[in-house]
Amino acid sequence: MELFQLTTFNTNATTDPDATESTDTTDVAALREENRRLRKVCQALMERVETDGSTDGAPYAAFERSVLLAEQVRERTDALHRTLDELGQANIRLLAAKAEAEAANLSKTKFLAAVSHDLLQPLNAARLFASALETHSLPETSQMLVSHIGRSLKDVEGLLGTLVDISRLDAGVLHADKAPFAVSTLLDALAEEYRQVAGVRGLALHYVPSSAVIESDLALLARVIRNFLSNAVRYTEQGRVLLGCRRRRDGLEIMVGDTGPGIPEQQREAIFLEFRRANHPQSAHSRGLGLGLAIVDRISTMLEQPISLASRPGSGALFSITVPYAAVSSTPSSSGSRYSPLPGDEYDPLHGCVVWVIDDDLAIIEGMQALLGSWGCRVRAAATVSALEAASDGEQPAVLLVDYHLGDHRETGIALAARLQRRYPGLVSVVITANHEAEIKRVTREAGMHCLLKPLKPLRLRMLLGTLLSK
Repeated sequence: MELFQLTTFNTNATTDPDATESTDTTDVAALREENRRLRKVCQALMERVETDGSTDGAPYAAFERSVLLAEQVRERTDALHRTLDELGQANIRLLAAKAEAEAANLSKTKFLAAVSHDLLQPLNAARLFASALETHSLPETSQMLVSHIGRSLKDVEGLLGTLVDISRLDAGVLHADKAPFAVSTLLDALAEEYRQVAGVRGLALHYVPSSAVIESDLALLARVIRNFLSNAVRYTEQGRVLLGCRRRRDGLEIMVGDTGPGIPEQQREAIFLEFRRANHPQSAHSRGLGLGLAIVDRISTMLEQPISLASRPGSGALFSITVPYAAVSSTPSSSGSRYSPLPGDEYDPLHGCVVWVIDDDLAIIEGMQALLGSWGCRVRAAATVSALEAASDGEQPAVLLVDYHLGDHRETGIALAARLQRRYPGLVSVVITANHEAEIKRVTREAGMHCLLKPLKPLRLRMLLGTLLSK
């Protein structure tokens, strides 16, 4: 391998030919010697390079493999980038599809939550008619048929109410409206209602009243306790159901216990999941969807009021929720007096009481007339105030029951009740609605009125009216 090329220079510039020739000869010899030496060094270096760094004596092959590997790395890196780009595009499409599915699901749940008023109206009317029929003196066979109708309607109400509740929770339209109230306001009505339900199943309900004043959302808390009671009655074949309270340092623990089969430890978390029910052979009485305790769990989280479960297989179960006490300076939203009017009472404040009912649904009007009339009330029912006043012959009402939604172009039930309260001082006003929005309950409470939700529970209405009229 040639590293250097010698170039001879013409050195005729000197004036001494002999000296010049001698010098040229010396320089050429020196350059040739230097060139030879450099060739030798270069050869030695090349030999070292060829024999070093490779055990198989093939450095160029190793070099070529390194180049090949580098090229493969580059190609695979490019392929990886292309794959990542494709995955990114696929992820974008998946996110878009997920967003579309979530939007469709939210639209569905919002729709169900929005149309709940129309869904519950006919059911509410049917419950009113059935409850009114139960107060009539009928042949035993007819009375039995009416009882079956009432229970079937309650089952439909429970199923539909559960679906509407879970839809409201999923849609995010259900919010808490916490206010102070006497716990007896809630538990007295539930105890009376489920005492009858338990009696049908041959069970005894033992209720221990409490005078505590708590702070919570009355309607949502009622949903929780109602689910506890429904499950206790549903799964208990014999024995009794307990409803009571225990004062704790951090709040009032409202408890529902039973003497049923209990819940195995491995099922205690699963039963709070959607569409899960306890695995009991005798659960043929249940027509639930397995959503009750899932709703309880969500409501508990929303209220920030913890629930607990204690159970021993074969010895029953005890569900409870702990609710904070109301501040000492708080005024309960409802009276804590316990009034439970029953047929045959010596004094019934509903007897002869003038009640006005305003609703834009004819079936509801007729149902309320039948129900309130069976309680001894003097009922005036219509869709407008002018129609009521025309039919009242100057008689002033003691109670107003008004639907919240009175048509698209009319004032709300709250506004109408406020207007009538100014006209008739002392008028007891109850707003009835299928809309569970916290804002409606809050505005109703701040207006000094009471709010009941559809489907209306006749016993709850009767106890509320009895308490209000007894004050």
